[in-house]
Amino acid sequence: MPGTPSPSPSAAPARVREPERPARRVRRRRPDRARPAADVDTAAPSRRAGVALVASLLGFTVITIDVSAVNIALPAIRASLDGGMAGLQWVVDAYTLMFAALMLSAGAIADRAGARRAYAWGVALFTLASLGCALAPGIGVLVAARVAQGGAAAVVMPASLALIRQAHEDSRERARAIALWTVGGSVAMAAGPVLGGLLTEWAGWRAVFLLNLPVGAVILGLLVRVPRSPRRPAALDGAGQVTAVLALAGLAVAVIEGGHLGWTSLPVLAAAALAVVSGFVFRLVESRHRQPMIPPALLRDRRVAVPLAVGFAVNAAFYGGIFLLGLYYQQLRGMSATAAGLMFVPMSAVVTATNLVSPRLAERIGRRPVIVVGQLVFTVAMLAMLPLAEGTPVWLVLVLLLPLSMGGAVAVPALTALLIDAVPAERAGTVSGLLNSLRQLGGALAVALFGSLLSGAGGGFSLPGMRLGLLAVAALLLVTTVLSRLLLPRE
Repeated sequence: MPGTPSPSPSAAPARVREPERPARRVRRRRPDRARPAADVDTAAPSRRAGVALVASLLGFTVITIDVSAVNIALPAIRASLDGGMAGLQWVVDAYTLMFAALMLSAGAIADRAGARRAYAWGVALFTLASLGCALAPGIGVLVAARVAQGGAAAVVMPASLALIRQAHEDSRERARAIALWTVGGSVAMAAGPVLGGLLTEWAGWRAVFLLNLPVGAVILGLLVRVPRSPRRPAALDGAGQVTAVLALAGLAVAVIEGGHLGWTSLPVLAAAALAVVSGFVFRLVESRHRQPMIPPALLRDRRVAVPLAVGFAVNAAFYGGIFLLGLYYQQLRGMSATAAGLMFVPMSAVVTATNLVSPRLAERIGRRPVIVVGQLVFTVAMLAMLPLAEGTPVWLVLVLLLPLSMGGAVAVPALTALLIDAVPAERAGTVSGLLNSLRQLGGALAVALFGSLLSGAGGGFSLPGMRLGLLAVAALLLVTTVLSRLLLPRE
């Protein structure tokens, strides 16, 4: 064969081929030179995965803190901007409603734009909107900026998970990363009230929003080191998205303003009519779209419909309770913002611990019993808060809030797992987005309801209104508890 030395018993041919030795030495050195490059190549993906996880975790943390921290800042915002109780409700619900409505399309947006690009857009918009909140000269500008924040947060959440999925190919590493992402959200929820109280008392309520600016800058800096994400074709249902926003906005206006303008006033009736008509058009659009945001067949499956209803009710109880307690501590009991924030620490710690225990409990006794028990505990939480008054001892308040800490933390992991297992893999993102949307909607409507009932004479805190709201949410939880017991499959 050409280039292959022929075997020979003589020494001469060996001497003739001596010049080839340097070439062989070069070939021997190539692996040595390649090793450092190989080491870099194997280490770089790991570092990039770590950067993507930190960026995703920071984004999820900041949009979570923003919810709980702002609740503590509400009395200070009211004193500064003179927005009244309705203004405070809109400060919370403008964010939550846009979050809920746009979550239906956010996954498709992330797919079409690419996870990294969508995440960067979402973080940039959230940061700019936070600056708008901090500089708001009046309640109207603040509410408009909160709308922008909510829309940005709806993009950030699914895109952050998509970044984690993209960066972690190994399923075990991905599971650990998602677990860290989830724990980060729980820690953020726990830290939000304390951080909001400290910032509000020592630097003013505007500092709650200014905090998002450096965090947003850090996230955008980290994203430079994250590889570009592939774009995937995903259908967008523009008509469905618009009608969903109109329906939710009309419903929120009717509930919030009904308690202040009267339930039969013209603006309230017009808002209710807008909600009904938009809801009907949304259903019509979805039934005719090739790839609807909410496939009608999904909602006909009780394994999907019941967990969605439970998620709505549980979040109504939890976020309605947080809104109520933030005002109760400060407006009725006269606590400082810092003290009010510290009152949430035991509750948040119990929520985090219970979240960790819930999956193991579901493995031992089944998901349906866990979901039912969690709702019953939440119902007890609503009823336990009925005796709260201005002079209730602080230690007793903390004891009465224990069921509020445990109910949702027990039920939500089990109902989420049940919901995801009930649909094919290609529908998991759809039902996950729908669950998040309905949970946010439940919280928004509970805030609207409690705000309408809490405003007493002269703008004070109404204990009878608080108790009526608690009874209403307890009744809703009882309904979803019965549905869970009767309709969810046994395991």
